[in-house]
Amino acid sequence: MRLFIFGVGYTAQALIEAHRPLFSRIGGTVRTDDKARALRGRGVAAHVLNGTAVSDSLLRDISDADAILAGIPPGEAGDPALSLLLSGGVEMHARWVGYLSTVGVYGDHGGAWVDEMSPAVTRVPRSLRRLAAEESWRALAAAAGARGLVFRLPGIYGPGRNTLRDLATGTARNIVKDGQVFNRAHVADIAAAIAAAIRDETADGIYNVADDEPAAQGEVVAFAAGLLGVTPPAPVDFATAELSDMVRSFHLENKRVANARLKTLPGFRLTYPTYREGLAALHAQGEGRTATAALSRITP
Repeated sequence: MRLFIFGVGYTAQALIEAHRPLFSRIGGTVRTDDKARALRGRGVAAHVLNGTAVSDSLLRDISDADAILAGIPPGEAGDPALSLLLSGGVEMHARWVGYLSTVGVYGDHGGAWVDEMSPAVTRVPRSLRRLAAEESWRALAAAAGARGLVFRLPGIYGPGRNTLRDLATGTARNIVKDGQVFNRAHVADIAAAIAAAIRDETADGIYNVADDEPAAQGEVVAFAAGLLGVTPPAPVDFATAELSDMVRSFHLENKRVANARLKTLPGFRLTYPTYREGLAALHAQGEGRTATAALSRITP
């Protein structure tokens, strides 16, 4: 199977590394020449897509793909990958189209459980753009006679991007808001879910790719601190915390994301069903420990 990825970022790279045998060829886009060269060195036919002229080789790779995975966040001007495909400049032959979205489209449900049938009531502009992109990608797939899938993702963590590292570098924060919980997903589980949905010829529609246990931020920070043997940062009340607009908007929405449909994918299971298994595995791999040791050596 030939895979083409719009936006070869953190999640897509995890898919490539863990599930490369699924694909006879992998192509994709990045925004800079440096990133393209690095991916080519790893056997990925990488192209730069940054608003400049589109190469014939890029159009050819898109047209030849059996499966397309899109993960570029739409901006105010829309989704550049969709714009390219809808321009008529490339003929798409893929029979599988997947889009990486966000559970943010559900909006605030007051801490109640949501599933794929729950209404998307977000009022956040970037989540509204994601919702519009979901609909457009599914419509594009339907028009091409392809299966159209949407993977709604929560907070993503994994190697190099996790609370252990944040604690070790002093960037972890413990924002407290009464009753607030978040789902998370280890990047390896997301990659496995995408691979399972590619293998299963009946998979279609929307999937919440989330862990089993929505939890407060403070619980995760405390657990990670315990693994490292350090004191967690002091709690900071949400009402008085100095936060960016983006971080603040995350805390304005509260929901618990159900993943029962995800678990119907044949051969799929969560390797890290909660943050505890995920962080413990990352700690065993050395995440956060080197930096913590260095800090302890210079701390009086």
